[in-house]
Amino acid sequence: MDLSSLSSVRIAAADMNGILRGKRMPTGLADKLETGSARMPLSTMNVDLFGRDVEGSPLVFETGDADGVLYPTNRGPVPMPWLDTPSALIPMMMYYEDGSPFPGDPRHALITVLDKYAERGWQVMTATEMEFCLLDDQGPMPQPPLNPITGQRLDQQAVLSVGELDAFDAFFTALYAGAKAMDIPAQSAISEAGLGQFEINLNHQPALRAADDALLFKHLVRGVARQHGFSASFMAKPYAAEAGNGMHVHFSVLDKNGRNIFDDGGELGTAALMHAVAGCVNAMPGSTLIFAPHGNSFERLVPDAHAPTGAAWGYENRTAAIRIPGGSPTARRIEHRVAGGDTNPYLLLACILGAALVGIDDALQAPAPTQGNSYETKGLAQLAKTWPDAVALFAADPTVARVLPEMAIQNLTLMKQQEIKTFAALPPDSHWRAWYEVV
Repeated sequence: MDLSSLSSVRIAAADMNGILRGKRMPTGLADKLETGSARMPLSTMNVDLFGRDVEGSPLVFETGDADGVLYPTNRGPVPMPWLDTPSALIPMMMYYEDGSPFPGDPRHALITVLDKYAERGWQVMTATEMEFCLLDDQGPMPQPPLNPITGQRLDQQAVLSVGELDAFDAFFTALYAGAKAMDIPAQSAISEAGLGQFEINLNHQPALRAADDALLFKHLVRGVARQHGFSASFMAKPYAAEAGNGMHVHFSVLDKNGRNIFDDGGELGTAALMHAVAGCVNAMPGSTLIFAPHGNSFERLVPDAHAPTGAAWGYENRTAAIRIPGGSPTARRIEHRVAGGDTNPYLLLACILGAALVGIDDALQAPAPTQGNSYETKGLAQLAKTWPDAVALFAADPTVARVLPEMAIQNLTLMKQQEIKTFAALPPDSHWRAWYEVV
């Protein structure tokens, strides 16, 4: 991308909540980024949702709140079509002064997991399903937007309605144009089950690129929505009585010859597939905090609401947390259906793919696949039911300790404990504003 015609660029790295934190600078300074000219406190990557230092964090007073060095990733610069002034975003990663990766950067956590696959000659291919709601946030509580054609407020669900998609044609046309400009592989859009809720799938691609695009896509959706007079949110549960926003993840693994290691030529899949499923099922309770990182996230994880509560898996079963889709054996893959739309894509993929690899390495045995309604299946390991429970399970889980760096686990635990205390002191009817256009 030619930066010479732009007035400014943004440089930013994703923190542990998946929030971009960085700087605005004149385009002329971008030429020096490869030399390590951009610096930022290491603690910035681990501040809480409100941008505050985390009490007790070793990154703050204990170490003098030292700087790290930001270097560009291979994912930028990308245009920012939601801004009035032509601008570009250059995604960055955090490193120590000596050039070693900073383990409190969630993108590094995903790279560490993917490197373990690469050591085996494997490449992970990933696709994401991105659900969001269009809303009107001008009142005391979020409400559905006005239909651009009729001027009437949306008041009923319109699952798979082409008419609802067409009513928001200007928004979707701009969104797809923006995705093309940003080189985000946006595929089909559908009207989902909630009021003003939509889903757009992002195509299969290498896992790190998929995580980058999921993060960028969130910013694109929110920015384009504002351009068209409403707002967009990936909150897990914008309305108590409506369907929540999920972020389903599909993944397969290719060997050095490009063959899918989950494909046995039939419907059941290989032993590697079963081991990977077992790893994902086994890690699910302890990883709940990654799938549901905020207080609002747990309002989505309730029975009979198309969001999993137990660690079940099944073939072509959308009530299960892990689904093995049908279709051609060459496309055999795992669909992980637990995470909300409010998750950090880097930590999400790190934990899912890391758990699958633990299952393969340890030859874990998957339980029997669930038949029928998994909500009625007895004896399933359960996801954490509350935000504090999720934090406690995460901090002590042995699989999480094998997947994520110790610093990431410690800092995320401290940060979430601080956020829990903060929200407990705030009026409950104000909580939504903290998550609304942030996560």
